[in-house]
Amino acid sequence: MSPDESVAARVTELEIRVTFQEQTIAALDEVARELGERVVALARELAALREQLTAGDEPDAVDEPPPHY
Repeated sequence: MSPDESVAARVTELEIRVTFQEQTIAALDEVARELGERVVALARELAALREQLTAGDEPDAVDEPPPHY
């Protein structure tokens, strides 16, 4: 293999690697965005649940006998 062919082969290999890396980075970016959106949604849901608990919306189940009695 001549030096020019060797350089061309190495450049081609590097271009292929860069292409795969760009695809992987794009896929990872999409996953990170989706996870971020899920975290925000879960945080909102948690805040709503905490607000319900502090607002006193929970039933008084302490004084009631269990349903099997």
